[in-house]
Amino acid sequence: MNRIVVIFNGGTISMKVDPKIKAAVPSLTGEEIMHMVTGIEKHAEVISYNFSSFPSPHMTLEKMMELRAFTLKVLKEDAPDGVVITHGTDTLEETAFLFDLTMDTEVPIVFTGAMRSGSELGYDGPANLASAIVTASAKESRGRGILVCLNGELNAAQEVTKTNSLSLNAFRTPSFGPLGMVDNNKVIYYRSNDVRQVHDVDQLETKVALVKTVAGMDSSYLHFLVEQGVKGIVIEAFGRGNVPPQMVEGVKEALAKGIHVVIVSRCYEGRVFGSYGYEGGGKHLRNLGVIFGDTLPGQKARIKLMVALSIYEDPKDVREWFEKDLYLEEVDTIS
Repeated sequence: MNRIVVIFNGGTISMKVDPKIKAAVPSLTGEEIMHMVTGIEKHAEVISYNFSSFPSPHMTLEKMMELRAFTLKVLKEDAPDGVVITHGTDTLEETAFLFDLTMDTEVPIVFTGAMRSGSELGYDGPANLASAIVTASAKESRGRGILVCLNGELNAAQEVTKTNSLSLNAFRTPSFGPLGMVDNNKVIYYRSNDVRQVHDVDQLETKVALVKTVAGMDSSYLHFLVEQGVKGIVIEAFGRGNVPPQMVEGVKEALAKGIHVVIVSRCYEGRVFGSYGYEGGGKHLRNLGVIFGDTLPGQKARIKLMVALSIYEDPKDVREWFEKDLYLEEVDTIS
């Protein structure tokens, strides 16, 4: 029987409603949650650790790296067949993506959590945890990178995002759909996801900002970020990667100061591309020297840029890591 380590790391899965303040707060220990996962002993031998109990919005980049170090220690000392990590859903995708970018292991590592607390009807924590343990113990899960398992669906950490503030199926993969599912305690994969970029890092370059573009936006916030000495800026641009012309001055200033600027789209689906050549258009920005972030949402592009700046010093290497294997040729016209 496979041996699975469960690392309890807080979030809604460990919460119950406090009757005094009438709101959910961390209350349940890992052992209490495991007692609700009935029958799991038929599928795996489970060892659990209580890493933390803080809510998801309390997660920091430093704590992400501490959790990563703890997970690496577990992999080395316990030599498990799989690892499950519970996490609050608000920042789960960012931590999971950081792990995917920096941990090269064949051992399945599966993130899970809950959308409802232990005091709510339909508490989904134990069911999600059971599915994640089954996933981590399946030989089919080996070598697939970091996985996210909620509501019986399996998604890749590099693709998945939280799409709803309350639904049980909040975690989805835009455009591509899930990798697979857990059905009747069996793990079924429908597609693979072989494109991964992994580098080991001991610390992160955290001075990376995220800016969301809105109509009529100017360069004032970009000027402020330059003055603050940031090392990188991720811009969630319109559509295919376009910004208002008033922002171009700020982009130019940042690039002139050696600050890496990554463009992604604020759209839920689709990738950035140099389709438009007007001032502030994607093609214009790329000619200035910005990096295209493909289909990544802003929060993930920020994590990726932090990792890239922790590894590379040459701007060409940072660009290559972001744009490797991307089709970025000029727009074809049909006459």
